[in-house]
Amino acid sequence: MTVSVIIAAGGQGTRLGGGVPKQWRAIGGKTLLERSIAAFDAHPRISEIVVVLPQGSDTAVPATVAKPRRVVTGGARRQDSVAEGFAAVSADASVVLVHDAARPFVTADVIDRAIDGAIAHGAVVPAVPVHDTVKQTAAASGARVVATLPRETLFLAQTPQGFRRDVLADAIDAGRKGASGTDEAMLAEQAGHDVHVVPGDEANVKITTAADLERARARSMAPAFRIGTGYDLHVFAEGRPLLLGGVKIPYDRGLKGHSDADAVCHAVTDAILGAANLGDIGRLFPDTDPRWKDADSLKLLADAAARVRDAGWQVVNVDVVVIAERPKIGPHAAAMQQSLAAALGLDPGAIAIKGKTNEGVDATGRGEALAVHAVALIARAGG
Repeated sequence: MTVSVIIAAGGQGTRLGGGVPKQWRAIGGKTLLERSIAAFDAHPRISEIVVVLPQGSDTAVPATVAKPRRVVTGGARRQDSVAEGFAAVSADASVVLVHDAARPFVTADVIDRAIDGAIAHGAVVPAVPVHDTVKQTAAASGARVVATLPRETLFLAQTPQGFRRDVLADAIDAGRKGASGTDEAMLAEQAGHDVHVVPGDEANVKITTAADLERARARSMAPAFRIGTGYDLHVFAEGRPLLLGGVKIPYDRGLKGHSDADAVCHAVTDAILGAANLGDIGRLFPDTDPRWKDADSLKLLADAAARVRDAGWQVVNVDVVVIAERPKIGPHAAAMQQSLAAALGLDPGAIAIKGKTNEGVDATGRGEALAVHAVALIARAGG
């Protein structure tokens, strides 16, 4: 199967300022365009690369690109530029991706999902869910709120968007006939095609403003890995279930706390938040807030993991030590691994759970309390 990608770099990037089109701004010694081209050049399923540039800019494409490449001149609008790129795509290409050069951190996984989605559905857009509450106002300048939109159904679109060849042809034809859209998926919708969402990547950011560029540069200079530690201790209490790592453990007492007192989830939450320098569980989910009364700590962990991803990091692995005289942790470790892995979006093999006693010393050794230590390694996403 022939898969082509059109890299749209024909704009002037005026919102970034500075007089230089953003596709030629550098991050870590490489321009945005070079980084975007390199991601597709390295991908084994991409057959050819078509780069759309402003007039007279063909020398901006690195000579080291290994895959067949074509350079064409763009048009006045994005959709005109993509149409020019589509005209240069090989006749045998059955799947065509369209990618913004201003998204320099696209990963191989996102590219794979765009290709597979295009094959399965005809048209797909990688997207990430909206985590914040979204307000719709009466005017672009802010003004009065007219609606609060259900965030559960809202997604932020990314690229590369993937299309079967015939679907993209219909979308481009709709544009020639007067349809207008901010991306090709929107034109495909107007042409009568269903467009599906596939998972994007929080790190697959678009560089639009000067602040975006500075954040991207800071990220490129930051260490690729960070380590965070977490600790939690709860006393045992009668009449409560014992929850550890999202698993209900058979025992005659549970742990005392404002939430469900899952000390494993609390320690892991602090470890990943600490690694990303995003505060701690007490700051984000304070025990003075009635919203967190008897809260499911596994959901709080998943929320924290989403915040870590939003900050441009991904959790690599977690190591947990549970200190208690009783109950024994070993028989429940595998279930806890599965539960924590689901909340963190990891393979269970990336979660280690160990049980230790305190040899009769202090409150944990006397069986009055249970303590947890956790260490988390995170990596810069899409680096």
